[in-house]
Amino acid sequence: MQIWYVYILQCSDSTLYTGITTDLERRVHEHNHSPKGAKYTRARRPLELVYHEPADTRSAACRREWELKQLSALDKRRLISAQRAKSG
Repeated sequence: MQIWYVYILQCSDSTLYTGITTDLERRVHEHNHSPKGAKYTRARRPLELVYHEPADTRSAACRREWELKQLSALDKRRLISAQRAKSG
């Protein structure tokens, strides 16, 4: 079974970008260095991975991505802060 991830990147202009992937390292590299990165992020490099969470299926990752995209920037930043506090 393949694990999917929902992730949030902080762009150089401090905006946040949310996406899904099966390989966080590869996808962050693509956003930062490749034309395969999203159009939105290509103009806002460098990017930093600030949040991620696993999902069991692509469908679950897509649902969670949609949920995160509905949050305000402030609520996303609270989620990011909470994860950082948990990890140490």
